This record gives sequence, structure tokens and C-alpha cells, in this order.
Amino acid sequence: MGAKKKLYSRIHAQLDGLLSGETDAIANAANMAALLFLELENINWAGFYIHKNGELVLGPFHGNPACVRIAMGKGACGTAAESRETLVIDDVSQFAEHIACDSASQAEIVIPLIENESLWGVLDIDSPLLSRFDGIDRQGLEAMADLFIERSDLSASG
Repeated sequence: MGAKKKLYSRIHAQLDGLLSGETDAIANAANMAALLFLELENINWAGFYIHKNGELVLGPFHGNPACVRIAMGKGACGTAAESRETLVIDDVSQFAEHIACDSASQAEIVIPLIENESLWGVLDIDSPLLSRFDGIDRQGLEAMADLFIERSDLSASG
């Protein structure tokens, strides 16, 4: 197993421990954002946007202050939320709908969080490096997003 896969395996195990016995989605999102921000290299923002009243609203995160509200279909987060598919952007300057909350961000990955056909929100991670995220990142982060969905009571906060 490669070093990056081992890293994701270790972070997944840490997340499993953090989420064990806790179902509050906001508490779990806060711990997950902190864990990802501390453990992943070359990222400058990790956090959540929560789907409320037809838009995405800033949730727990680590990094610089961020955009508070994002319309569905706008920016990487709104696009991933609307399509309900993970979005990996190698160069945000080439993404027509990019919303520049932090000018240092160069690459981004956004994972929609869906439970029982219902969109709860998105997990968003930014990097100051171009092409920072690859298939291993996608697989590792999607697995952690699945664990978050499985362990959290999303109906109480989304």
C-alpha cells in the first residue's frame, strides 16, 4: 500500500474513533474538519457547507474565514451539491464558476453528503497547490464522508 493510502487509512481510523458514540452532525463535522486540516498536507481550508433553504450555508471548518452562503449551482461547492457528484478541480482559475473566498486556494475537492436521497451539505477542501487532489484523495475522502454520514444524525441539523 502506498504512503498516501496508508495516510488515509490512519486518518479514517482516527475519524472512526472521533465519531464513535456521537451522532450530532455539527459536532462530528467540527471534529472531522479539524482532523482533516491537521492531518492532510498542503491544504489551506477544510470544512462543511450545510444545505439549508435551497442554498449552502457555512458550517464547521478550519482555515481562513470563508464565504457564508453559496447558491446551488454556483462555485465548486454549489456545483457539486447540485450534481450530487464529487468534484475535483486541479486549477480553480480554470473553473468558470469558482468563488474566490481565499486567493491562496489553487485546487479544490468537494464531496456531496447525501443520505437517503437527501442532500445534507458538502465537504470542501482547498489547497494552495495546483493539482493537489488525485484519485487516492478522492477515494479516501469519500470513504470518510460515508463514515460521517453513517454515524451522524443528519436529519437533526440539515
